[in-house]
Amino acid sequence: MQVVVLSARTGWQTDELCRALSERGHLGVVVPYDGLLARCGPARGASLTSGGVSPLDADAVLARIIPNGSLEQIIYRVDALHWLEQRGVTVINSPRTIERCVDKFLTTTLLQDAGLLVPDTVVCEHAADAVEAIRGFGDAIVKPIFGSMGHGMVRVSDPEVGFRVCRALEQINSVFYVQRTIAHGGRDIRAFVVGGQVLGAIERRAPAGDWRTNVSGGGTAHAIALPAEWEALALQAAALVGADYAGVDLLPGEDGRVYVLEVNGIPGWQGLQEATGSDVAGAIVDHTVARVRGTTVAAGTGR
Repeated sequence: MQVVVLSARTGWQTDELCRALSERGHLGVVVPYDGLLARCGPARGASLTSGGVSPLDADAVLARIIPNGSLEQIIYRVDALHWLEQRGVTVINSPRTIERCVDKFLTTTLLQDAGLLVPDTVVCEHAADAVEAIRGFGDAIVKPIFGSMGHGMVRVSDPEVGFRVCRALEQINSVFYVQRTIAHGGRDIRAFVVGGQVLGAIERRAPAGDWRTNVSGGGTAHAIALPAEWEALALQAAALVGADYAGVDLLPGEDGRVYVLEVNGIPGWQGLQEATGSDVAGAIVDHTVARVRGTTVAAGTGR
């Protein structure tokens, strides 16, 4: 099989995917989103290339990090993924899944409407509404509606500080995504789902003096075995967004309840792989091959 990996850049994750593809006798090539060149019309027909490679001719496309850009650029890149699917190319994760996951508001509504527990959340465009939410929650986290790895999150408990934060964000036309802070003892859970199975899970601990647990931000991680109830939550959350694979963040609160915080449709997995020893890229590739061939992968094979 020929598999195109579309990504903002090369790095550890793309190297791992190419390694797993090569070990299984498949050809993997990484090409950039910003090099996409589409042609339509009677003179040349329909084509889509990047760096001389045609994703339309691939058996599958693995859609990794979409680079930052203007609204037009990002829409064009996601539209290209939609076009690939429409022309019969298997795209993992699908552009619809990526759209659902990248938008925290949309993800939260899907989880809420399915009956999964999410933190109290207010989403709005006016700073006054956001400040009112902060005041009502008492202790709140203001997050960018698009974003990952904990970037741009601010924890606020003082309404005056919240006012200054929100007024600054209002000047750049932000949408405010405000959540009640859940007491969690500085830990959360990342479950990695592939093909409707939990491949592995880690407990992440915030570094001293911080409340953010992201490994990329200095948090630590160790492997854990998920209780059956937590595993079911992770699988349901991934299924709700239609993910072939996903990182699902669970927050066991000190109140005894487990909240579903986020479903990441383009997750990294270096920390999880180091902690669990799982061949994550291998599992993703095996699932991709199975999707293309219309077969299934046995639980826990990793090959």
